Amino acid sequence: MAGHRFCDGLTRRDVLKVGALGGLGFSLADYLAVASTGGVPAGAADSAILIYLAGGPSHMDTFDMKPDAPEEYRGEFKPIQTNVAGIVICEHLPRLARVADKYTIVRGVSHTVAAHALGTQYMSTGNRPLPSLQYPGYGAVLAKERPTPPGVPPFVAVPNTPQVPGYLGVKYGAFQTNATPAPGRPFNVRGISLSNGLTIEDIERRQRLLEDLDIAFASFEQRDDLLSGLDTFSQQAYAILTSRRTREAFDLSKEPRNIVERFGDSGFGQSCLLAVRLVEAGVRYVTVTYGGWDTHASNFDRLKDRQLPTLDVGLSALFETLAERGLLQKTVVMVTGEFGRTPKVNGRAGRDHWPRAMFVLFGGGAFGGGKVVGASDEKGQGPKEKAISPDDIAASFYHAMGIDHTKEYRTPTGRPVMIVRYGTVVEELFS
Repeated sequence: MAGHRFCDGLTRRDVLKVGALGGLGFSLADYLAVASTGGVPAGAADSAILIYLAGGPSHMDTFDMKPDAPEEYRGEFKPIQTNVAGIVICEHLPRLARVADKYTIVRGVSHTVAAHALGTQYMSTGNRPLPSLQYPGYGAVLAKERPTPPGVPPFVAVPNTPQVPGYLGVKYGAFQTNATPAPGRPFNVRGISLSNGLTIEDIERRQRLLEDLDIAFASFEQRDDLLSGLDTFSQQAYAILTSRRTREAFDLSKEPRNIVERFGDSGFGQSCLLAVRLVEAGVRYVTVTYGGWDTHASNFDRLKDRQLPTLDVGLSALFETLAERGLLQKTVVMVTGEFGRTPKVNGRAGRDHWPRAMFVLFGGGAFGGGKVVGASDEKGQGPKEKAISPDDIAASFYHAMGIDHTKEYRTPTGRPVMIVRYGTVVEELFS
């Protein structure tokens, strides 16, 4: 998946480590550090997959259609019946219509942050952005609360993610692949694949050298959170490289042809297949970013020709494959963007930013499927009754993962901060 442009635009020890690794082409520790700069209750899910629709998808043209609204609001698309009586979605999502029993549509999600970057922060953390504090994203919290065995990265982003570890520190950052897989081609993740004659024995020898360096610089690390975080990345890199289980999880060639074909030939679809394999291997949290939803102009052509068919194939295959492999009950799936789009079509056949109404999809885990929670008004301009905030979405997500969203962490300065400050669990999602 290509990147999309939105409308609104080291210490001595570090150098020694990078040099020691780089001499063998062992780049994962360095990569991980750079990439992230920027007792579980019964019934809780083991893993989660976030499908992030960057740019802000139109709720009116996907999962919250208004066929009875005036023409300038309802747009060009027609609703179709899903496999759940009474639930309709867009005609350009026929495969998702056939698996509607596997997800819940949340309508009437509402906030007031209409800028891409700030809206993304809000929807990625469940906390309204503050200039004085950077909140951790979902993946960082899961990496802290639900650690994985050695060799299994807790948080993987395909190909990247706007979610940051915030005040939790770099050691809880994401492993970003920086690329998307394609059918029929080997998918090599930088640092995972050994090349140029490099062997596991070479890695183990260099790891012993790094351990000697760790002892030499230990007194400095004790006084530096960044150094401590970088050291965690090095340990994680070594564990991943020497883990056959993790390396094989990234190898889509091990999937039967019919499963690969089910996910389609897009980077997004194959990334969804990779997400299934990663949670199957024990990864705690996977994000798949699919951009291109910033449709200020030619909204309907762009959606029907590209965005919606690609989403339809990849996301429906994700739900089907998780269910077939017995993973859906223990894997929460969340689909969201940063906001919705204007109910009224503009003069360029487009829709502009509109945070007052948007949708979120939940599936798997305790969420179940085949229902709609919440509603927007007759023109899709805002919540019909009670608004569901990003804070509430986050509280509900953490509840499904068996994490108390009111739990307090301490920032590096000692400030106590709740995981989600103002959210409330949406009980209807679990009924």
